[in-house]
Amino acid sequence: MITLGRVMRPAPVAGHASSTDARQVNDRRSRLIDVRPYTYELTFAGQAGAALRAEFDDCTVTIGKGMTTLRAELPDQRALSKLVQRICGLGLELVHAHLIAPSPSPGP
Repeated sequence: MITLGRVMRPAPVAGHASSTDARQVNDRRSRLIDVRPYTYELTFAGQAGAALRAEFDDCTVTIGKGMTTLRAELPDQRALSKLVQRICGLGLELVHAHLIAPSPSPGP
């Protein structure tokens, strides 16, 4: 079973509500959050036929013995959640999800 964790956000700055302060908070968030896409592998039970593979044409599909693995580069947790929903919405049994370690970001 997969449980998607909550996204933690920094607390708002107390007593500040101006648009300049909001921009500063957003700038601080963008420095704290890595916005690079991540590659995920999601495996579900069964071997996907041509019609099912077409449902995941935005993923690399690998068929194994009794399993199908999708590999996708996703921009954020929301996109991951949508992919999991697509899998479950088709009545497929998700058996494994794995984050592929991202490559190191280039230096300054």
